[in-house]
Amino acid sequence: MTKPIFDQNLQSLDARSRDIFRAIVDSYLRDGEPLGSRNLSRMLPASLSPATVRNVMSDLEQLGLIYAPHISAGRLPTQKGLRFFVDAFMELGDLSEEERRVIEAQVKATGSGATLEQMLTEASQMLSGMSRGAGLVVAAKNEVPLKHLEFIQLEPTRALAVLVSQNGDVENRIVELPEGVTTSQLMEASNFLNAHIVGRTLAEARAEVARLKAETKTALDALSQDLVDKGLAVWAGGGGLPATLIVRGRANLLENVTAEADIQLLRHLFEDLETKDGLMQLLDLAEGGSGVRIFIGSENKLFSLSGSSLVVAPYRDKNARVVGALGVIGPTRLNYARIVPMVDYTAQMISRMLR
Repeated sequence: MTKPIFDQNLQSLDARSRDIFRAIVDSYLRDGEPLGSRNLSRMLPASLSPATVRNVMSDLEQLGLIYAPHISAGRLPTQKGLRFFVDAFMELGDLSEEERRVIEAQVKATGSGATLEQMLTEASQMLSGMSRGAGLVVAAKNEVPLKHLEFIQLEPTRALAVLVSQNGDVENRIVELPEGVTTSQLMEASNFLNAHIVGRTLAEARAEVARLKAETKTALDALSQDLVDKGLAVWAGGGGLPATLIVRGRANLLENVTAEADIQLLRHLFEDLETKDGLMQLLDLAEGGSGVRIFIGSENKLFSLSGSSLVVAPYRDKNARVVGALGVIGPTRLNYARIVPMVDYTAQMISRMLR
């Protein structure tokens, strides 16, 4: 988990300020309610008056770590405060042996003789049940070995690119052609690609063609070279083979949510998740780090409207390539210390099964 560098003011908080700040955050994560100075003074190990606590809370508020949701109310952590808590104070819990056995047994049981999608569905359901949030899995579908690619000219500057995978899936895309492309050049580009993509996944095919770049430029003329690049880029870019999104436990997010505004935020979340761009963003988020990553509220634009938090980790294939992501989505008061190791261990188990 990447830890940002906080300014010196936050790092130099004295012990009393840190104790009060942690008590406010712990109370929020546990109950979701503001904590007032009178109750806080009773909870602290050191004997402090409510007036002293209020002075410290005022300092924390000026630093942007806490805020008052209502006049004369207690204090809640801000998004900045939650991030500071997660990165500076949070002590990750460890899964119990029983929890590890449950995760391992569930993944292995569904992975034995089941399809990848069935295994991932069960993993999503399991994460939802254990976290009381929504379990989420994103699986990229572009890892199937390729069988054949063909360009079919439709108009002078447009062609249909047909990609066939070894499991029989067929994907068609329209490719814009440079002016002057001939049928023989289309065939030449197809032949070159087919000589190098058979039995490879899309990622492997792109890497192989990149490796052969110098040879490609001498073997093909400029127009055919352009088609070779487009023939692969058309699937790896915005029009890539679709990812699969599996979300289980959405009802958990609706528990104790009654305000229309909060329900609207959750509606935004589900709409964001179900867009293709959203799925690719999730994969990018997971791939951007080596392990579990935590995103709180608007820290990533995918969840900026809903204000939800995401704990996400990548899982990898036998070649150590990121082929998907799994995690837990919930309100900002997720139990991060418990959920991080849970997501991490599940991702490790899925990666092991894929190897």
